[in-house]
Amino acid sequence: MMLALPSKLKSLGILGMNGRNINYIGRYNDRKLYPLVDNKLKTKKIVLDAGIKAPDLFGYISFQSEIKNVLDILPKNEGFVIKPAQGSGGKGILVILSHDNKNSFKKPSGEVLNLNDVKRHISNTLSGLYSLGGKNDVAMFEKLIEFDNIFDGFSYEGVPDVRVIVYRGYPAMAMMRLSTSNSDGKANLHQGAVGVGIDIVTGEAINAVQFNRPIKKHPDTGKDLITLKVPHWEEILEIGARSYDMTTLGYLGVDVVLDKKGGPMLLELNARPGLAIQISNDT
Repeated sequence: MMLALPSKLKSLGILGMNGRNINYIGRYNDRKLYPLVDNKLKTKKIVLDAGIKAPDLFGYISFQSEIKNVLDILPKNEGFVIKPAQGSGGKGILVILSHDNKNSFKKPSGEVLNLNDVKRHISNTLSGLYSLGGKNDVAMFEKLIEFDNIFDGFSYEGVPDVRVIVYRGYPAMAMMRLSTSNSDGKANLHQGAVGVGIDIVTGEAINAVQFNRPIKKHPDTGKDLITLKVPHWEEILEIGARSYDMTTLGYLGVDVVLDKKGGPMLLELNARPGLAIQISNDT
């Protein structure tokens, strides 16, 4: 494996972790504002107050004693997602494609969980297994997004999303994250999702990687990734810019999903967005 000197990377304009932490996050993100994005329940409130579309929240569980009533929260015969309110990096997200509201819960991979499996996952979430700093957490239950047909073949057993880096209110760089069999239906690059760099002006694909290595076709479907063009692009960029208005965080990761019926919806905000987006864009 070839390694590049830090001076060479700097001359190419590549942002490193120290530079990001000191010159961007430390400089433009006031720590007192972090709870607005670190806690997804608080994010949900400010997003709805701002009139931005987001996936429906069915409910949440805060205490272990409430787990026994989980079936009362779940939508009847409809998919859902369980998320830790203070999770990061896709940890602890459980996607359920369909269920019988009794004892059968089907994941996008086809694996079937029983009710005890789901309750155990909720219990682990509350105990802080997936949360930032291992703090006690809350389990959120959100509506499962039905992704737009235009993405058929681009994502495998999961919903793709768009990550936009917003710098002081201006969308600066974007990528689309496409789930794979490796990522278990989640759009998380560390778990094996594909990252596709997106031209910030046109919404068209310019490059693609998996596990930080260039690829041309989706590893599961064979779809030519460079043919990807994201619809509603102007609206997605507007959601990114408005996210700065909501939070005043100057270096922000904005995650947007495209629902088949509802169009672009704000999924999450991140005050410490990763740097893999540079690799996805090859710039």
